[in-house]
Amino acid sequence: MIKVTEIAFTAYPVTDMPRARAFYEGLLGLQPASTFEHEGKHWIEYEIAGAALGITNMVPDWKPSPSGPSIALEVADFDAAVAALRTAGVKFLAEPYSSPVCHMAVVTDPDGNSVCVHHRDQHAH
Repeated sequence: MIKVTEIAFTAYPVTDMPRARAFYEGLLGLQPASTFEHEGKHWIEYEIAGAALGITNMVPDWKPSPSGPSIALEVADFDAAVAALRTAGVKFLAEPYSSPVCHMAVVTDPDGNSVCVHHRDQHAH
């Protein structure tokens, strides 16, 4: 049996790298940990608490989709994050809602990929 030890990365295809970077870096405040460029195509990785989120335009047949996998980004202030996303005009796929253990909302990046903003209830077990 294979033993998986960690998540290496989650990645999304993007079609417009400057627009995608404005969303992930400008709006979400992520800082690039590594970048790779080859013949005008890019792979950008953001390190987040021991895991990585990659965005790329290197794979022509890999298309953005709101129906594919989604990353959930833990935010320090859920209400402030939702307000910033609304102010920026980001499309919500799932409006903010609460469960017994967390708060979350699902938005799209500029290419339509699903991104969940999430905040754990500190009192939940």
